[in-house]
Amino acid sequence: MDTRSSPNRRLQTQYLIGYNLVCAILWTAVLGRVVLLVPLVGFGNVYGGVGGFTKWTQTLALLEVGHSAVGLVRSPLLTTMLQVSSRIILAWAVVDRYPSSTAPSPFYSFMLLAWSVTEIIRYSYFVWNLQGNGVPGFVTWLRYNTFYVLYPIGISSECILVWKASTVAERPLQLVFWGLLGVYVPGR
Repeated sequence: MDTRSSPNRRLQTQYLIGYNLVCAILWTAVLGRVVLLVPLVGFGNVYGGVGGFTKWTQTLALLEVGHSAVGLVRSPLLTTMLQVSSRIILAWAVVDRYPSSTAPSPFYSFMLLAWSVTEIIRYSYFVWNLQGNGVPGFVTWLRYNTFYVLYPIGISSECILVWKASTVAERPLQLVFWGLLGVYVPGR
């Protein structure tokens, strides 16, 4: 029996389409909020209007670890865990815990711009791919080429925010942040 056409597999595919569609919409909302807030309050003041929403939108990605763990997707579990956890750490342990040193930085806005554009493209790509009708060429091009611009913006913004948090963090956590900075880029 071809398991790809089984009712169970169709249900899994529909779930994944729904999950990816919801994530694409949520990241579009993050991008929209940042783009609307920047002209109104400046790059260094968007946290109040988008911080909590972004934190929970990013937290939803924990489901991707579960998807990998149960074999719903073919992504390697360890890689998925590392990618998701790095963003969770940024959202919760760095920005949410130390907003006075991280949120006023324009690098918070730059990070969100890089994250949201990346995720809108990635989740949209998955939706198209899961539907089985082929991914439009421009979506594939964006998926594999925006990396060259968005990755340096995202990673440098993340590192700067971790550094800013380390300047006000308590000593044990400060050492953890410094250690993260030492392995952060090579670990990506």
